[in-house]
Amino acid sequence: MDVVLEVSDQFMFDYMYAWLLPARPALYDFPDKTNGTAQAFSSWVYKPATEFFSLQPSQAAYQSIWARDNIYRQALSLFLILWLFGLVTYYVFASLSYIFVFDKKTMEHPKFLKNQVWLEIKQTNAALPVMALFTFPFLVAEVRGYSLLYDTSAEGPGRWYDFFQFPLFIMFTDFGIYWIHRGLHHPSVYKHLHKPHHKWIMPTPYASHAFHPVDGFAQSIPYHVFPFIFPLQKMAYVGLFVFINFWTIMIHDGEYYANNPVINGAACHSVHHFAFNYNYGQFTTLWDRLGGSYRQPDDDLFKKEKKMSTTTWKKQVNEMERIVKEVEGEDDRMYEPTETKKSK
Repeated sequence: MDVVLEVSDQFMFDYMYAWLLPARPALYDFPDKTNGTAQAFSSWVYKPATEFFSLQPSQAAYQSIWARDNIYRQALSLFLILWLFGLVTYYVFASLSYIFVFDKKTMEHPKFLKNQVWLEIKQTNAALPVMALFTFPFLVAEVRGYSLLYDTSAEGPGRWYDFFQFPLFIMFTDFGIYWIHRGLHHPSVYKHLHKPHHKWIMPTPYASHAFHPVDGFAQSIPYHVFPFIFPLQKMAYVGLFVFINFWTIMIHDGEYYANNPVINGAACHSVHHFAFNYNYGQFTTLWDRLGGSYRQPDDDLFKKEKKMSTTTWKKQVNEMERIVKEVEGEDDRMYEPTETKKSK
């Protein structure tokens, strides 16, 4: 994340900190003690975060009492990056998915909530800053050199690992998220932490980040632990960070492209939302198969005319209501009246 931090410093944070916490100018320009036009002095020396590009710092980089390598500045900057970058990514790509991918007929489903899209966005807005607060210590440790992140192939295990790191990351994080997600469905935990995300029986792309903040952070732990256990190339890390956010939106978009037995896509995840106790995995079906929690989506979900049919919806509603009674007791969700849905 030091690459992202350097770019953010160059174009935003240098100016912000120079304005908020300006450095006092030196009394004179050493060694000329008679010069009264001295500038603020900083002992920080620029070193590019990566060999692939460099950004020559402006004068603002040297004009704050918090230099770029100040741990408090790094902590605050990384918190803001996690929060604001996450927010921008969420709004831009969830909105694009909602406009161009999400089938609006889903909003006629009997279990689509009243004002659901607004509720999903509201919950995300409340969750993201808290999730960022829990997460930024991992990133501070990374930029201060405590992780196994590397820049060039020569610094890593070898050229072969530049390719192997991707499936390794997917398998490791998929395994970790499976067990964390399954644990969040334990009766002693579910109602307190995971139920807010299961409020959305028929989710839209805006439900992708609509978690209880502790739930959202818990399921992200494998992503942040990985570079402290395994080597990971810096640019690959940034790419995977973006990919994770895209994937989270995609599995909530309700568009079932292919009935793939390996990939835990939107169809598998939709089953999880209305049937609760199946398909806990994030990327693949492997751990669900090994853990006995895999449920193959019905073939009808891949046929649009049947996917949106009254028969399919009635079947989903009956199963959902039965499971909700077992898992939650009384269903306290507020659904959109049927008459209102028909008039839309």
